[in-house]
Amino acid sequence: MSASLQEDEAAALLATEAAALDGYFSETPLSPTPTYPILDTSFTTAIIITNLPRVNSTKLDKLVKVITKLVSRIGTLASTDDFSGVYLPIDPELDSTFGFAIVEYNTVEEARQAVEVLEGYKFDKNHSLNVIPYQRAQELENVDSTAEYEEPQPEPFRERPNVSAWLEDPIQRDQFVIREGKETIVKWSDGKTEPVVDYDGSREKEAGVAWCEYYTHWSPNGSYLATLVPSKGVILWGGKNFEKIARFPAPGVEFVVFSPQENYVLTCNNRRDDPNSIKVFSIQSGKLLRAFPLYPKDFLPEGMTPEQIPPPAFQWSHDDSYLARMGRDLISIYETPTMKLLDKRSLITDGIHEFQFSPKANILAYWAPEHGNAPAHVDLIELPTRTKLRQKNLFNVTKCSMVWQNDGEYLGVKVTRHTKSKKTLYNNLELFRLNEPGVPVEMLEIKDAVMAFAWEPSGHRFAMIHAENPTSTKVDVSFYDMMKKVEADTKKKSKGNKTTLSKTVGKQEATEIAEINKIE
Repeated sequence: MSASLQEDEAAALLATEAAALDGYFSETPLSPTPTYPILDTSFTTAIIITNLPRVNSTKLDKLVKVITKLVSRIGTLASTDDFSGVYLPIDPELDSTFGFAIVEYNTVEEARQAVEVLEGYKFDKNHSLNVIPYQRAQELENVDSTAEYEEPQPEPFRERPNVSAWLEDPIQRDQFVIREGKETIVKWSDGKTEPVVDYDGSREKEAGVAWCEYYTHWSPNGSYLATLVPSKGVILWGGKNFEKIARFPAPGVEFVVFSPQENYVLTCNNRRDDPNSIKVFSIQSGKLLRAFPLYPKDFLPEGMTPEQIPPPAFQWSHDDSYLARMGRDLISIYETPTMKLLDKRSLITDGIHEFQFSPKANILAYWAPEHGNAPAHVDLIELPTRTKLRQKNLFNVTKCSMVWQNDGEYLGVKVTRHTKSKKTLYNNLELFRLNEPGVPVEMLEIKDAVMAFAWEPSGHRFAMIHAENPTSTKVDVSFYDMMKKVEADTKKKSKGNKTTLSKTVGKQEATEIAEINKIE
């Protein structure tokens, strides 16, 4: 085939393809001008961290990594292919950083939270961080240094409502709140006559706003009533006329937890995808102190999903000094009001299953099941020194349940044990005496299945409900006294342990118990 014939065939093919595409192309000329997104120059998501160590270029990468790890705990950084979210400028003449960093987050809320959390943070022994919003730095840059200084005027004093006004009721009534449908009503009650309405949100109704949409909660001493408006957050009310005391922004909030001394409030929206699902606020200042994800890092075992394991709850110490949460093989303890990790490290507790604070002292009790060759054990830890006051090893343990006495003088641990074959379960009680040197522990063996165990409020006695087996319809209630003196049984001249004839509700039986005695 000649070259001219091949060229003719190619030309014919192109003509056919062009005819097929006729009408697909517009004759309108193209505009090469690109359309760019609007440039955001507000820098509302950026912060400036000052008082950082000054390092040369050889140590720059290491410092950036440390800062990135720190700031990324608070929120998600606005990183790109060319920007990590953290920028440390360098003085080219001195080959050294200037001692500050610019950090950018994805949201304004994260940037605001970073300012509150990182301000005053002890970066190392010689550097405590100062943090300001980038916008504030821009304002300072434009300040006229030659202008005469004018002392700022303090805000006028605003007297806070008397949150204990309900205690001054002349006829000594109590208050309770009812949430029914869309109505939230606080009533007085003396237990004798018909309850009387104290406040029903009438002030808010007139203004066309809701004072509660979802849930209400009293603070431990009754000083505050928290109402939840999920679209806005938590509102605190108090005083004689139930005035608004504070509002804490917590979108989607589902429940709140007050600290025992009513200094702080914790909110939670139960969202697994929210890195700020749990927030801790100061009631007096209204400031957000710290936010946490719903689950601690690496808490879920491999193969397990959040639907299978509930999130571990935060617990307050009795005096509001500490807030703690269990993680995997550790307890993270945060100091108030800074909400920083105690001693910058968590308390290592291999295999921990549960922990509780003492109701009257900064003592933490936890138990861990058998792990490898290590037996199960109950530990008592004193804070802030982390001193181990007592450890009690336990064997063949299936489960433990810890119960503190109200005054923190005793800790009772109901231990469910199994035989070597693991086919039979039985119980015993481990009783810790916290006020005695060395924290002695006494064991009380129980032949029956123990279904409930409780201490007498502000006393030395405890009671338990027990039966021959957990499914039994006939149960017995036994009472014991930790301080009762043992008297020798005149009918039995046995050496060693002294015995007493004791009585249980429902039946009588002779029980031999050393030191801990049933009440006759």
